[in-house]
Amino acid sequence: MGDACVEVGPELRDALRRAPGRSVSDAPRLSVGIWGGIGRATLARPELQNPIDVQTAVELRHALEEFEADPDVRAVLIAGQGDHFSGATVDLEEDNDAEDAWTLGRVFLAIRQLSKPVVAAVQGRVFAGGAGLATACDVVIAREDATFGYPEVRQGTVPAMVMTMLRRSVGEKHAFDLVASGRLVTATEAERIGLVSRVLSTAAFTSEVERIVLGLASHSIAGMATTKKLFYALDGLSFRNAIDEGVRTDAEAHARQQSRGAAGR
Repeated sequence: MGDACVEVGPELRDALRRAPGRSVSDAPRLSVGIWGGIGRATLARPELQNPIDVQTAVELRHALEEFEADPDVRAVLIAGQGDHFSGATVDLEEDNDAEDAWTLGRVFLAIRQLSKPVVAAVQGRVFAGGAGLATACDVVIAREDATFGYPEVRQGTVPAMVMTMLRRSVGEKHAFDLVASGRLVTATEAERIGLVSRVLSTAAFTSEVERIVLGLASHSIAGMATTKKLFYALDGLSFRNAIDEGVRTDAEAHARQQSRGAAGR
C-alpha cells in the first residue's frame, strides 16, 4: 500500500475531481461506483426509505471489501438516495437470528478495519440500522434536516451492537439516554453531543460533502491508514501504553517519509 509517487495537496484534489469514474454494480439494494478516487456505496431503495436488511448488509460488506482492495480508492462515501438516509424502523434485527445480526456486525467491523476513511452523508430520517451504520463510520456529515433515532427499545428489542460505537462516540450518559428513551435527535443536537462531525445546510450539502471527501482522498494513503489504525487502537490502551504506541507510530511514519525522500533523490 505504498504512495511514494503520490503528490498530495490541491493538485491531487483537482486531479481526483477530474478522474474518470466507473459504476461497479447496481445491486437490488445498493448502487456502487468509484469516481474521483472515492468509493461510493449508496442505499438505493428510496421508496422504502432505504431499510437496512440482511441483503443490504451483505452488499455493503462486499462493496467495502472491493474498496479496500482497489488502489484507486482513497476514501469511501456511504449515502442514501431520496429524502432519507435510512428511515425504516424495522430492519434485519427483527429476524432475531444471530447469523443475520452478524451480517450487519461484519459491516461495522469492516468499516473500522478499512485502511481508508469512511464518511457517512446523511439526510432526513436516520433510524435504527441506518443510525447504526452512520455511527460506525469515521466521519458523519449531516444535512440540517437529519433526525437520528435508536428506537429499538420502543419495539421491545435492543440496539445491541450499536451501543458499543455509540458509547465511544457520545459518552456513557448521552448514549444511555438515546438507547433507553428511543427519542429522536436533531442534527444540531447530534453535532453538539458528538454523534455527527458536521452539519451542513440543505443548499450546500451535496457540494460540501464532495469537497470534504475529496479532501480526505487527497492525503497520503500510508499516512491516512496509519492515522486510522492508531486512532482506533487507542481504545483498548492505558494512557501510558497509548503514549508509547504514539511514539512508535510517529517514529515509523517519519522513517517512511525519509525513505521516500531518499528514493526520490
